[in-house]
Amino acid sequence: MAEYELVREIKNLCRNNQMRDVYFEEIECEDPERFVREMLQGKNLELTAEHGTGGQVTIHVSCDGLIQKFVFTPV
Repeated sequence: MAEYELVREIKNLCRNNQMRDVYFEEIECEDPERFVREMLQGKNLELTAEHGTGGQVTIHVSCDGLIQKFVFTPV
């Protein structure tokens, strides 16, 4: 099982507010995309994944009107 540092950003859609909620944690998972789908299970979501260099995975999600970004960086 791979170990990742996960950065999760939740964009604030309120007008004139540019702040974001940002969460950091270390996790273990086999597949980052499946991890996000299980985390947001049962929600109406649109998901796109980008695989970068060094094993980094960035996942953009639109879920129930919220825009979120998950960045998985191997530890």
